[in-house]
Amino acid sequence: MNFQLDKRLAKDTAKVCELNLCYVGLVKDSRYPWLVLVPQLEGIIEVSDLDDGAQGLMWREVNKCSLALQAIFPGYKINLGALGNVVSQLHIHLVVRHDEDAAWPGPVWGKGEAEPYDIAVLETRIENLQRKLL
Repeated sequence: MNFQLDKRLAKDTAKVCELNLCYVGLVKDSRYPWLVLVPQLEGIIEVSDLDDGAQGLMWREVNKCSLALQAIFPGYKINLGALGNVVSQLHIHLVVRHDEDAAWPGPVWGKGEAEPYDIAVLETRIENLQRKLL
């Protein structure tokens, strides 16, 4: 397999784990509990680039991550997005939202500057997510 995570996604996320299909990264913005899932297949840009089996597996992994986020970070809503306008490599965003977050009720993209994690908080979040996902 020649999969390589897009450089921007690698820079903007901290690795949580690898599931059967997807790389799971925590976005380095402490304002939001925010995961990015990336199918670990070369050249995948659209969901339709995945065969039926891989599509089903990806959505099961999205669901698994959504349930983990809900268990750890109660919120009002989990936003799901796959825009790809800046990074074309297929990646799915899962963002826990609540009515007091920095971008509410609008989208999180382009709202203010990312706030870096304190390293201890980042490590704890990753460990908690790993316990739910692995």
